[in-house]
Amino acid sequence: MEPLFKASMDEVKALLGLSDEEVKILEDADLAATELIVSEFERYVERKYNPEVPIVLKRHDLMGVPIAKKYGGRGARQLVQSLFLERLGQAGLGVITFVDVHQCLGSLTIQDWGSEEQKARYLPKAAKGEAVLAYALTEPEAGSDPGSLKTTYERDGDSYLLTGSKYLISNGSVATNLIAFAYPKEGGKGPSAFIVDAKQEGFSVDMKLEEKIGLFTSDTSMLSFDRLRVPKEDLLGQEGRGFAVAYSALLNGRIGIGSGCVGVMEDCLNQVKERATSRVQHGKPIGRHQLIQRHIAYIESSLEASRWLVYRAAIKKDEYEKAPADLALRADADRLSAVAKYVSSKSAFESADRAVQAFGGFGYSIMSPVAKHFLDTRVARIYEGTDEIMELKIASSVLGKEFEAYK
Repeated sequence: MEPLFKASMDEVKALLGLSDEEVKILEDADLAATELIVSEFERYVERKYNPEVPIVLKRHDLMGVPIAKKYGGRGARQLVQSLFLERLGQAGLGVITFVDVHQCLGSLTIQDWGSEEQKARYLPKAAKGEAVLAYALTEPEAGSDPGSLKTTYERDGDSYLLTGSKYLISNGSVATNLIAFAYPKEGGKGPSAFIVDAKQEGFSVDMKLEEKIGLFTSDTSMLSFDRLRVPKEDLLGQEGRGFAVAYSALLNGRIGIGSGCVGVMEDCLNQVKERATSRVQHGKPIGRHQLIQRHIAYIESSLEASRWLVYRAAIKKDEYEKAPADLALRADADRLSAVAKYVSSKSAFESADRAVQAFGGFGYSIMSPVAKHFLDTRVARIYEGTDEIMELKIASSVLGKEFEAYK
């Protein structure tokens, strides 16, 4: 097992406990992450989506880690899910983005908000890897402000017809089903959430967004709905309660991204340690130069500072799931997820930057093992809540709701 991940797992097990079943999930995660190293590198250099990710995860029964066992998943609590994503994060944020969207934003949202019929219909397929999920909230004119959504729906007999565009949708062109958000065409209500079938007439992938500055192995697409028919049975949650669905999904997603960023820092530390002990300049290993040691000290310190912030957010989320009516507990989980995501994503980006610096000229090439982290972690400070939105959420949690600046 990868040593830094094993140290994390052993520490959590000693302090909080892990069952044999939970340890098995994490051992499977370690095997899958190792198996993905070659394909992730090859596809990253080609700047293409890596189709091996769902195949490898399916092989190791990891497509449904947080899905309840009765729906075919492995029933992992949030803390175990975070450790699972930490290990995958070492393979890169391309892997993390696929899994975070499929599991945290997709599967868990259906599990939290879906009817029993919806859960029975969608979750077993998601857990087996027979379905891939996406989360379609962002639009060309609606990023951090979901109130600006332009996608609309109208009733048509026993169905809804959705019309509009979605932008920067991870898993967008590879998903079988998406959770999409739209306002009623006639107005008067808040947005609603729907489970969309990508095979349905009226759904189209307008563009695969391959001009990104990183995250090459993750599928990102622009989608459009042209009177896309959604049966009434696929309304997710109550009509007009779409924001509640969206925000609960983002709480899960932020812990997921924070967990992945911890894994990124672990890989940066591993790669810089190997480079510092084997690369010789001026007659000695570069690790003997004090300024290289400064970079290593920063990465190690950032990793330790972020790790337990993420675990604490995961633990609080587990507590909230046991008492979902406790709004104060939910607010605390939301605050801690924002702090964890904010700190870990910034720290991962800075750690990746220092890793590139320690590698020197080779670090500037995507043939190096650290350049992908530098390119990919930049988006971790944007998607699923920008740095600025996280700062506003954190500050208003201290000052009180009346100080919420984005209202």
